Amino acid sequence: MLVSYKWLQDYVDLEGVSPDDLADKITNAGIEVEHVTYPGEGLKGLVIGQIESCTSHPQAEKLRLCNVNLGSETVQIVCGAPNVAAGQKVIVATVGARIGGNKKIKRAKLRGEESNGMICSLDELGVKSDLVPKEYADGIYVFDDDVPVGADALPYLNLDDVILDLDILINSAHCMNMIGVAHEVAAILDRPVRMPHPEVPETDEAAADRVNVTLAAAEKVPYYGARMIEGIKVGPSPRWMQLRLMAAGIRPISNVVDIANYVMLEYGQPLHTFDFDAFGSNRVLVRTARQGENIQTLDGQERTLSSEDIVITNGREPSAIAGVMGGTRSEVSGETKKVLLEAAVFDPISIRKTAQRLQLRTDASSRYEKGLDRNRVSSAADRAAELMARYAGGRILKGIVEQGEREVPERVITMPWRKINQVLGASLSQEDIKATLERLGFTVAAEEETIRVTVPSRRFDVSIPEDLVEEVGRIYGYNNLPATLPEGTSVHAALTPYQKIRRRTEQLMESAGLFQAYTYSLTTGEKATALTVKDSDPKPTKVVWPMSEEHAALRQSIIPQLIDVVKYHMNRQMPDVRLYEIGKVFLTKEGCARPEEEEHLAGVLTGRISERGWEGEPEAVDFFTVKGILEELSASLAVADRVAYTSAERDGLQPGQTADILLDGEIIGYLGALHPQLQKDAGLNKTYVFEVAIESLLKQDQPDITYRSLPRFPSTTRDMALVVDRSLPASDLYRVIRKTGAPLLDSVKLFDVYEGEHVSENEKSLAFSLIYLDPERTLTDDEVSAVHERIIKACKKQFGARLRG
Repeated sequence: MLVSYKWLQDYVDLEGVSPDDLADKITNAGIEVEHVTYPGEGLKGLVIGQIESCTSHPQAEKLRLCNVNLGSETVQIVCGAPNVAAGQKVIVATVGARIGGNKKIKRAKLRGEESNGMICSLDELGVKSDLVPKEYADGIYVFDDDVPVGADALPYLNLDDVILDLDILINSAHCMNMIGVAHEVAAILDRPVRMPHPEVPETDEAAADRVNVTLAAAEKVPYYGARMIEGIKVGPSPRWMQLRLMAAGIRPISNVVDIANYVMLEYGQPLHTFDFDAFGSNRVLVRTARQGENIQTLDGQERTLSSEDIVITNGREPSAIAGVMGGTRSEVSGETKKVLLEAAVFDPISIRKTAQRLQLRTDASSRYEKGLDRNRVSSAADRAAELMARYAGGRILKGIVEQGEREVPERVITMPWRKINQVLGASLSQEDIKATLERLGFTVAAEEETIRVTVPSRRFDVSIPEDLVEEVGRIYGYNNLPATLPEGTSVHAALTPYQKIRRRTEQLMESAGLFQAYTYSLTTGEKATALTVKDSDPKPTKVVWPMSEEHAALRQSIIPQLIDVVKYHMNRQMPDVRLYEIGKVFLTKEGCARPEEEEHLAGVLTGRISERGWEGEPEAVDFFTVKGILEELSASLAVADRVAYTSAERDGLQPGQTADILLDGEIIGYLGALHPQLQKDAGLNKTYVFEVAIESLLKQDQPDITYRSLPRFPSTTRDMALVVDRSLPASDLYRVIRKTGAPLLDSVKLFDVYEGEHVSENEKSLAFSLIYLDPERTLTDDEVSAVHERIIKACKKQFGARLRG
């Protein structure tokens, strides 16, 4: 909510309170002011000038020579704006002035003619182009005749204003309008509020004789009111109104539309204006839409409606999507003479669903969604009617044609007043509490132990005693509450065993050079089922009302999102990426309404694993880089002897460079290189990924850490090269060697793989280094040779291995 400091002064006396001080006070009271903006900051030397004459430039067809009266002098300015004309009062940047972008204006010659300044458009002063009134969008801004020549232009453009940007959450929706903000500021400053009191000049003709209203969806439309206004003259709205709308982020369109928007900003009540002649009927029927019914909205888009949407119709065709946006068929135009003014209350949930489904969030829908003051609806309609009579020449027909309950009773809350002190830790008297609540406009009846508080309807967010505690706390001032230490016994906080192991896993990933990433659990339906650890359900869990198609389904794998992060980095010339994420995936199970959540560890690596240095060339990421990280992980979790890697083929991964990860024979993950086609489509270099159902690993029992002294006796090292079938994984040999060599075999390491000359085409040579050790004595050669021979025989028996000659 953009709040104009100057406009706010219409309702509350702000004398002695600067905009920055006010922003601090509002923030301390619980509503964050995100930004304080000074629109005219940096602008200087801008005055109001009057063009006395305007002639063609002798050397340029599109330029004009303008003699401009600046009050103290008359100067010649060359101007190229298409709408410049004699007699206009305009913004003039004098020589030496500063305009938008800190641009300095200098005396210049344009095609041989001297130009002493610049006649400015609003764009050139830094006003956003989408806020400039349409009549000035392609040219200079023209003042009304009542502005004084030679005066500083900034006050007459509201550029001497200050804009406070309030972050309005659901519990502060009462501040989505100027009157609501005024009440809030008045309570903070303990000053009175000056409310507008509309006076509607009604005719003797009754509006009910022109139009009737029928509610066919009363459960979704508690109240609908309509005023009839005739004799409308559509034109520009007054300058002060245009400037206030622009300050609030709304583009001025015409007096009729601007008045509806202005009242929405002032009262928080969305209004809609229909061209009654184009409406096509004297009957307003409010109903739910027919499934598949179409309407073209004011943004020119054709919208297909559902049976849950509310529409305003002429009894046959929809003219507006209730609470969201009007339709083009009854749009107010320059030819409009009669206006049907709508002021209604719609169901917030229904409006939110419609706006989300149609991807059509508007100022009106956001206010309906968060809630509005039911008892202010007719006052807003009266205010708009008053302004249309004054600025659009309208004749207001008598009465409001309405259906439903216009007003609702105010809420009454009774509570023990001492509870407020108990919760806040304060020592306020009953009178202090009463006075604080009355500053908010609440009516308080105090009894000996209780208070009975009547809450005005504008504060629809206050409904229970705890809300009153909060109101007293924030208006009294959180900074004024005494600081106290907590009482009672404290519980020592500690990580659970699972959290400890999870944190250790994070530390290991980071020590391996990976950076932690966090990605959305929601993704597209296609990505949700890609690159899963286990066979995925082709129908993932989908969100009923997604933020967008990019966030429509719950993921079953983390890898697709990490690939997107790599693409983001690659597009910014960062080719070396090493990321990991520990997060939830959501696995659909047949017969289960909800997905099963499972924690996974996923990683993606591409580019170089080390930088180029004087000692050698940089090292690129490869399959064994990733496998080494995972082996280190399994070792740290004491499951290395239970984890195996087997060659596999998976969709999206490159054959021959892909492996499944097994724990006790059950697949818990995979690692491998992305398929070349997938890499090409994504614009990636060689990229390796892994994903593990880490939850199954982290829940394994962790053995106690034991220590052993350094060996006092020497070890013996023997190497052997075994020729085996080329398809045999080295891990299978490794397990047999470890098992057969126990307990004297201390360690085994594969140090060479050879395929080539002297080895047949279907075979390979695997060379292992074996270390034998007994911590209690020195082993003899005969003992070592006996174990070594036993290992060779076991490998020959199980795999047909032979020693390489």
